[in-house]
Amino acid sequence: MARADKAAAVAEITEEFRASNATVLTEYRGLTVGQLKQLRRSLGQDTTYAVVKNTLTKIAAKDAGVVGFDELLVGPTAIAFIKGDAVAAAKGIDTFAKENPMLVIKGGMMDGKILTADDIKKLAKLESREVLLSRIAGAANATLAKAAALFQAPLSQAARTIAALEAKGGAAGETPAPAAAPVAEVVETAEAPADAPAEVVAEEATTDAPQEEAVEASAEAVEAEAAPAAEESTEG
Repeated sequence: MARADKAAAVAEITEEFRASNATVLTEYRGLTVGQLKQLRRSLGQDTTYAVVKNTLTKIAAKDAGVVGFDELLVGPTAIAFIKGDAVAAAKGIDTFAKENPMLVIKGGMMDGKILTADDIKKLAKLESREVLLSRIAGAANATLAKAAALFQAPLSQAARTIAALEAKGGAAGETPAPAAAPVAEVVETAEAPADAPAEVVAEEATTDAPQEEAVEASAEAVEAEAAPAAEESTEG
């Protein structure tokens, strides 16, 4: 490879290191070109899977400030430069390695930290970013639903209270009709004293009757006494 080509390759790898939030180093010995294309497609557009030369990669890693890769750069090496979800990419590589044992995971780097092959496999067992986001969204929706229920509860209680009051008001509006009966009773009771004077007059008349009889008796007594006196005058 010409010096200019090497410089261009180092610059390209250096840029990949800087643009990536994680990398996974693999050994691809024995894999066909078709299998490598299949792996690239499975990783998606956010991950670049490239076959590299170890010597040039060491220079590029140094230029990018990545330390600790030297011991991993042994044998045929292909690097997955991950710019998206590191967990999803690790899952894709781990799944492909299980289906194609010729692919060997060497290790990698994430957020400046060197990862071993076991670290990559553990990373692959985690939930992907999309799954976590969906769970967070589900939890948020559940919280909003509970909050909405809490806000609606007082309103529904108020509505039930108003309905109950209206029901009571309707019942109260229907009951006054029977209440008119006591009024009639009062009227009848009030009319009763109107007949009382007749009884009183009768009683007064009965009371006056003995007085009239006494007067008449007195008059008769006077006449009886006057009669002998008149006879004596006539005889004299």
